[in-house]
Amino acid sequence: MVEHVIREQNILAAYEIIELFCEFILARVPILETQSKDCPLELQEAIASVIFASPRCSDLPELMQLRNLFGAKYGKEFVSVASELRPDSSVNRLIIEKLTVRAPPPDLKLKILKAIAHEYNLNWDDSNTEAEFNKKYEDLLDGSQPLSRREYLVESSSIILLPKDGSSVSPPAEGNTNQLLQPLVPPTKSHSVETGHISPTRTDGVIINNSQAGPPADEKSRMRRNASDVLEKARAAIAAAERACAAARAAADLVREKSPCAATSDAHIGI
Repeated sequence: MVEHVIREQNILAAYEIIELFCEFILARVPILETQSKDCPLELQEAIASVIFASPRCSDLPELMQLRNLFGAKYGKEFVSVASELRPDSSVNRLIIEKLTVRAPPPDLKLKILKAIAHEYNLNWDDSNTEAEFNKKYEDLLDGSQPLSRREYLVESSSIILLPKDGSSVSPPAEGNTNQLLQPLVPPTKSHSVETGHISPTRTDGVIINNSQAGPPADEKSRMRRNASDVLEKARAAIAAAERACAAARAAADLVREKSPCAATSDAHIGI
């Protein structure tokens, strides 16, 4: 809501500047009539600012008529320079600032809210709002941050590595994951008979103890929590991607509006 208020204030300030420029151009129409080829230096800022503001002020269609008239008089290149804000465009800096669409800074939004509360004599505590404005959100699309080591470790509570002599060993420590890469040798037949129990089952190069074929209850709950966390992160990443896609689409539309082809088409239609 406060962004719309700031936007309206910027447009109102831009209208006041445009009004001054239009009055300045009107007072010097005789000079424009005498110089038919080049725009006078004293009128370049006013005319360029009107051309730049014409497609951004939809409430003033008369500005588009002025844009077409100046394009017919000074050429399409003159209109393109002002519309695209080239280095030599001579557009007023304040007009550019007021008519450029961008997110207002948090301190400006907080200032406007305080002014509104003071105007209507509201006893408003701005601490929560200020904390919300200054909150730093995590960039979920940033792939430079590695995942935690815990997500890479294999849950090895039910996995038993069998060395060459056939005796079982405990799972490797958390910091020593190289033990998982040791080759496995199946136990000899004599050892299986002597021990008096069925040999463990081997699946894909990993020996799994038959007595612990299913994961324990605490491991299942841990796996569910991990899956839930991954799902929440995926949903947040999808939402961030949708916002980024919408922002990219809006930026593409804005660039398309500022392209020379669009400006040339507008001038040609007006002529």
